Amino acid sequence: MFDIQEELKKLPGKPGVYIMHDERDDIIYVGKAISLKNRVRQYFQSSRNKGVKIEQMVTHIVRFEYIVTDSELEALVLECNLIKEHRPKYNTMLMDDKTYPFIKVTVDEPFPRVMVARRMAKDKSRYFGPYTSAGAVKDTIELIRKLYNIRSCSRKLPRDIGKERPCLNYHIHQCKAPCQGYISQEEYRKSIQEVVHFLNGNYDVILKELEGMMTEASEALEFEKAIEYRELLTSVRKIAQKQKITDTAGDDRDILAAAIDEEDAVVQVFFIRGGRLIGRDHFYLKITKGEDEREILSSFIKQFYAGTPYIPAKIMLPEEVEDMELIEEWLSKRRGHRVHLRVPKKGTKEKLVELAAKNASMVLNTDRERLKREEGRTIGAVKELEKMLGLSGIVRMEAFDISNTNGFASVGSMVVYERGKPKRNDYRKFKIKGVQGADDYASMEEVLTRRFEHGIREQEEGKEMGGFTAFPDLLLMDGGKGQVNVALKVLEKLRINIPVCGMVKDDNHRTRGLYYQNTELPIDRNSECFRLITRIQDEAHRFAITFHRQLRGKNQVHSMLDDIPGVGPARRKDLMRHFENIEAIKNATVEQLKDLPSMNEKSARDVYNFFH
Repeated sequence: MFDIQEELKKLPGKPGVYIMHDERDDIIYVGKAISLKNRVRQYFQSSRNKGVKIEQMVTHIVRFEYIVTDSELEALVLECNLIKEHRPKYNTMLMDDKTYPFIKVTVDEPFPRVMVARRMAKDKSRYFGPYTSAGAVKDTIELIRKLYNIRSCSRKLPRDIGKERPCLNYHIHQCKAPCQGYISQEEYRKSIQEVVHFLNGNYDVILKELEGMMTEASEALEFEKAIEYRELLTSVRKIAQKQKITDTAGDDRDILAAAIDEEDAVVQVFFIRGGRLIGRDHFYLKITKGEDEREILSSFIKQFYAGTPYIPAKIMLPEEVEDMELIEEWLSKRRGHRVHLRVPKKGTKEKLVELAAKNASMVLNTDRERLKREEGRTIGAVKELEKMLGLSGIVRMEAFDISNTNGFASVGSMVVYERGKPKRNDYRKFKIKGVQGADDYASMEEVLTRRFEHGIREQEEGKEMGGFTAFPDLLLMDGGKGQVNVALKVLEKLRINIPVCGMVKDDNHRTRGLYYQNTELPIDRNSECFRLITRIQDEAHRFAITFHRQLRGKNQVHSMLDDIPGVGPARRKDLMRHFENIEAIKNATVEQLKDLPSMNEKSARDVYNFFH
């Protein structure tokens, strides 16, 4: 029995992280402290004014644990990691998990390329961004290739010069074919320098050039060329318009502000790079009543900048936040250069913070109804399910399905839903190993046994929660009594206590009810609970079918190609990589087959003759 008062006496006066648990042993709050002894005691002192959130939380605390660190900065980093991993109920939670693309110019290569990158690597390339719109990045790269004829292939140059024919981009005048030696390294480098100027926002030169070429083509009555230049001119102007100057400082900064409404909050971020507003975005947070902007922004900064690949030199805020100096130290360490949190008092910077606050309020007001509908579809549906089954605290649900064709290539699928939403990173696939033929019950027993034995091993090894390590609060089986009994048998054998519910289908393969504790429970077809169960069932089925088709297709292709004389592993791999399926290989001409890197005239004819 955990005696809170006795355990409080044992707390050390050192920095660290404390973790609060409820009666189900779920983690409901994670916090950090300069002195664990002083901070944790405050929660259990009745004389202190704790606020609504803390008052409510304390009533649910059954036990706590703590981790001692060497410094408050280490405690901050650990707090961020634990909050992200466990998503505790009483911590302010960032609902969105967005990443932003960069434009990467591989300037360290002899013939550089321009491409999309999802993170900034520590290499010799030049990075521009991050950009808030993946579509805008794609359009910009496409425009750069049209304007400057930069290669998009992954060939190793100059090593591969002349080894293969030029690609389609050369023939449509969007590449000068350095792969053929048609342009020197020096000339190509000049184009790359112009690309870098363009990405830095220097559009004037290219705008003048395009205007001159459009006029010249028009006067020469080359109207198709003139239209092409006009379209390029329009594209450049669009990109230039999106990156207006916001101030003259020319530095990188993020502007943050929040809007709050009871248990919902929105943080608006303006991204300024090189003095230009390159984009803006908003983020939803789940909060508890009584939290103010200072607490919300502090939580947002810690969660958002723990995952973003780029941290600017300055972050502008409407007011000072909790742990301001500590957060600055942490961000500076992550960035590798000094980062400042600033509260502007006058001028343009203050107006930008005010503008961010107005935008946050507009988003919150506009999306309030949508957020409520979304919550009804997800968390609301889970609550309906809890009520129906007489359970509480369902966060994670796992559903399983088996797929095969007359017992061939049997596979199992595991899909995971948390808080009513799919958690695709935790989906898992299983090839059935120990069952011959179409025995769904035996296959399901194998899948569940492997899933939970794997989870037990990972827990014993102390691995991070997720995938197999995290166990569900409810198991959903794609079937009735038979599948439920299989699951209960596995859980009993492994001494695991998890509720199991069957999704019972009618003759038309539609969900008609739930099988739970030897009883079939009817379900309202118009309820959000029914829609959620149907989505989970369909997702488990889709995931299993997709994997089964993938395996079946590969096995068919492999078995047929194995019989072709003169086709070994390398050529087999080449054929499978270049053609979608066996039918496409059958329909290929000798010329098309001969174009494959590993093929010659004889092997191409061998493949063609085999099918004809």
